[in-house]
Amino acid sequence: MEVLHHSILYEDNHLLVINKPAGTLVQGDETGDVPLVEICKKYIKEKYHKPGEVFLGVVHRLDRPVSGVVVFARTSKALERMNALFRERETKKTYWALVKQKPQKKTDTLVHWIVKNEKTNKVTAYTKENSARQRSELSYQIVKESNGLFLLEINPVTGRPHQIRAQLAAIGCPLIGDVKYGYEQPNTDKSICLHARRLEFIHPVKKERIFFEAPLPANKYWDFFN
Repeated sequence: MEVLHHSILYEDNHLLVINKPAGTLVQGDETGDVPLVEICKKYIKEKYHKPGEVFLGVVHRLDRPVSGVVVFARTSKALERMNALFRERETKKTYWALVKQKPQKKTDTLVHWIVKNEKTNKVTAYTKENSARQRSELSYQIVKESNGLFLLEINPVTGRPHQIRAQLAAIGCPLIGDVKYGYEQPNTDKSICLHARRLEFIHPVKKERIFFEAPLPANKYWDFFN
């Protein structure tokens, strides 16, 4: 898979922002599949005729079956500053999710304490606090209903692994296609219906507020909301 020009949401000397397709790794893992960061390095090397190794820092990650906005840093200075923005929660992240089970409330804030099982690469969300668990918080609202599906807009407050997937499953609303967290069947393309829709932050060098919105994937579920 190559980075197609329509996947690039933004590009300057400091940042490269991509609309990641579902199914693509952000960073390499034990599968040996080519990750997005390496595809983007190749793109930069060819476009700018760069000799030697291309620097590209991974600022944050999305799970493999998730699509949407991913930011890479093109310099070490930009990477350091972007890492600080994410660490200090100075970014505004908005996800879109599709569920079949309607949440009880149209809008709500969910707080759970989660634990990750490294062997199964799965987290469990609990309603009771415990020193071994990480506090996870998000807010959601039901934006639209179509063909028996509900589109939720989600703003995570914390950035825990699998947080949105586990917290929605914990209230009986697993994401469409997310069999790991209780949905009855996988999507044919192995995606789950979770999309990093928008990301907003202060540019690490230019110091201007910038905003990205990733177009929705084309599949039989998202097509109802495109």
